[in-house]
Amino acid sequence: MKKPNARSKEATHERIVDAAARAIRRSGYDGTSVADIMKQAGLTHGGFYAHFSSREAMLAEAADRAGADAVAASARTAANAPPEQALLRMMSAYLSQEHLNAVEKGCPVVALGSEMPRQAPEVRRATTRRIKEMIDVVARQLPDWGQPAAHERALVIVSSMVGTLLLARAVDDPKLADALLASTLKHFAPTAP
Repeated sequence: MKKPNARSKEATHERIVDAAARAIRRSGYDGTSVADIMKQAGLTHGGFYAHFSSREAMLAEAADRAGADAVAASARTAANAPPEQALLRMMSAYLSQEHLNAVEKGCPVVALGSEMPRQAPEVRRATTRRIKEMIDVVARQLPDWGQPAAHERALVIVSSMVGTLLLARAVDDPKLADALLASTLKHFAPTAP
């Protein structure tokens, strides 16, 4: 039997992490089994330990990947806008119907935040790193970036975006969900540079 080469093993590993990143956002940490993730990745359960030392190690990578994807999406949105519109465009994309409906691809903090205190330290560490990056992406869009006040405003903006999307996903009233998204955007629009 031929052994897989390093590139093939790395590609398989990436497939597993991508499947896990989607699965945790869709079903939560406890609702995601190794068997389900391996099946979604098109692999058998038996191959799991060739890629990860434990379920927690896989969850940490999945949380990191999901967080990196969310930060990258916001950073791309900001980079593709004129500087004076970057923050508002980033917030508009985050607080959009598309993001509201994209649970598997959306912000993992919204999908998993309430589960985080019960996760292994490596999962929490990965999430904390990505939350700090998101705060930094927001702070960089503020005219006083680099000053303590900009960091503080970024903390409030990120907290508001996450909380708004969480509430909009939680309610079963589409009009209320729309109002939550729109009112938060309206509230912060004047603070955009």
